[in-house]
Amino acid sequence: MARKRLPPLNWLRAFEVSAKHLNFTQASYELSLTQAAVSHQVKGLEAYLGVLLFKRLPRGLELTQEGKAYIPVVSQAINKLIGATDELFGSNNSKPLIIKVNLVYFLNYLAPRLNDFITQYPEINLNIVSNIWSEDGEKDFHFDIRHGEGCWTDVYFDRITWDKLLPVCHPICVNGKEPPSSPNQLNNYQLLHVIGYRSGWQHWLDQSGVHHIDVSGGIRLDTLASAMRLAEVGVGIALGRSSLIHEAVKEGRLLIPFKQEIATNEAFYLISRPTTFENPDAITFRNWILSQVTNSDLKDLQC
Repeated sequence: MARKRLPPLNWLRAFEVSAKHLNFTQASYELSLTQAAVSHQVKGLEAYLGVLLFKRLPRGLELTQEGKAYIPVVSQAINKLIGATDELFGSNNSKPLIIKVNLVYFLNYLAPRLNDFITQYPEINLNIVSNIWSEDGEKDFHFDIRHGEGCWTDVYFDRITWDKLLPVCHPICVNGKEPPSSPNQLNNYQLLHVIGYRSGWQHWLDQSGVHHIDVSGGIRLDTLASAMRLAEVGVGIALGRSSLIHEAVKEGRLLIPFKQEIATNEAFYLISRPTTFENPDAITFRNWILSQVTNSDLKDLQC
């Protein structure tokens, strides 16, 4: 047997709002229609279904038994439709701001600050994607927060960190021993190396004037996030970037064992395309993130 076709949505909406107010006049105010139009739509629904949904009373309406049975189904369906529409397309119908971001920068710098942006600009929808999941040539983004030396072409970029390199480790136990008190002890500990970073352990040692440490061993990792996590759990000593270690040091998850801090030409950059700033939300995000930038990354840290 063929199923009955769905009634027109505007009829169902008129029924749902009228049932909420039990008054066609009040329903007309919410729906921005005339009282006659609301009444006509409800009558159309009743005729379509072949039942009365309301008893018309001198001072309002009363749901019939059929109306009482139907209203929960109609209300639930309309609310689901409203919720799905809002989730998929946004309450303001705005497209999300797409931000690709280096994972270690997101975890240790952007995430602790992001609530400030959300609080100030709740109307802006963000779509944040770790760039470990995207192709290098992918262009479907507004911003790409990337680590490097600022040598890219065909894109705009703003430098957003001025980092110092600092060794970091577990505050109590590293490789089964107390943390080192001098760089000269580093041969007794496992060094954590990050592949692809130009300024690594050898650069830090040379600039610190320490020349007898063997950097050929240790563990090599493809992300700084992995190296910092291994340092947190006492597996070895990593070279942290000053912009990324504030929270971990302040919370006691990482220790800076000695004071030598070495500047690096590598930094995090906010990459944008020529079309990025056609979106006013992109201008807002750029202004906000640049307001977070500080050259004094170490001001809250103590060795």
